[in-house]
Amino acid sequence: MRRKVSNPLALAVLAHLVMGPMHPYELGKQLKDTGKDRNIKFNRGSLYMVVEQLLKAGFIAEQETVKDTQRPERTIYALTDDGHTELHDWMRELVRDPAHEYPQFGVALSLIAVLDPTEAVGLLNTRAEALRKDLDETRAMVAKATGEGVQWIFLVEEEYRMSLVEAELRLVEKLTGELAKAEYQHSWQEIFGRER
Repeated sequence: MRRKVSNPLALAVLAHLVMGPMHPYELGKQLKDTGKDRNIKFNRGSLYMVVEQLLKAGFIAEQETVKDTQRPERTIYALTDDGHTELHDWMRELVRDPAHEYPQFGVALSLIAVLDPTEAVGLLNTRAEALRKDLDETRAMVAKATGEGVQWIFLVEEEYRMSLVEAELRLVEKLTGELAKAEYQHSWQEIFGRER
């Protein structure tokens, strides 16, 4: 289904507005405070742009403009009935329907044969170190949040992230072993070595 606003940040804005009307700055702060910025890239400009798109689509509406002496005028936005429907339809689709995604690492793997096997092994070892570090940091963050009483449902995207990183790490380690074999290195030299 083609959405009026298809940016994942828009979905996060709609989801956070379920909790009540907010100013975009407050929305951004909540997204960062809840770690959603680990899965959804955004900055202040992109957040305000998405808010404008959602407003134009009729998914959110201006609730009020707050004026105080210390800050500039701030517009508070609320979820509309159409926005509530869009949020739930979109969420159902994302949870239900697998989508083929095109991660950059998949592209690299599909073309990795062009790299000298020794260089590829070194690069993959560096990637494996980064993946292990990411995994350790994510595990520590989940343990800290769980220790502070955060319910598991609010950490489920981190469980998913760890599963993906663990699977990638297993693949990288297996691939590194295969690329390091003399048999592969010899066949690579026969195919690509002459072109160098």
